Amino acid sequence: MKHTKLLTLIEGAVIVAVATALSWIPLNLPNASFDLSLGLIPLGVYALRRGAPAGLVAGFVWGLLLIVLGKAYFMTIPQVLLEYPIAFALGGLGGVFSGRLRGALAAKETRRIHLTVIFAGVVAACARWFIHFWAGVIFWGSYAPEGMSPYIYSGIMNGASAAANAAMLAVVLTVVVKAAPALFVPKEVYR
Repeated sequence: MKHTKLLTLIEGAVIVAVATALSWIPLNLPNASFDLSLGLIPLGVYALRRGAPAGLVAGFVWGLLLIVLGKAYFMTIPQVLLEYPIAFALGGLGGVFSGRLRGALAAKETRRIHLTVIFAGVVAACARWFIHFWAGVIFWGSYAPEGMSPYIYSGIMNGASAAANAAMLAVVLTVVVKAAPALFVPKEVYR
């Protein structure tokens, strides 16, 4: 049991490091509020491998690390805490599908495997951007164009990011699970 916890922590540290490194890749998007978060890919794999609690913790640490490294857009303390550690933690929520994925992998049910990773990717991206939506309403709503509701403004800005990240994560996780299904099942599960 201790061995498994140690492996989970080590894997989590590596995933946080990789997700953070991917956060530094410039994507040169025309709109600064649109965010394609490449770090969700390793976080998604880790969450599906180790489960939601481990994924939530890794996402939380990733969000904290981005604050420490100066990658956070800082307006107020509540805003930065909501948009980084809390929102990024929810990026690990796809791990709720880890048991279902293991079962599908063991049964070699290709359709169920693909649907599971797609749902996991959509849940992770939408959960994270749900928090960004509310932060957009509460903290960034004053930047909405004259006469536009902060709800609509945040919905448009954050909705586009959520959709793009959900699609990216669903596609990439599907490719990865097809190419390397063992990556999603820790070795100690085989023992």
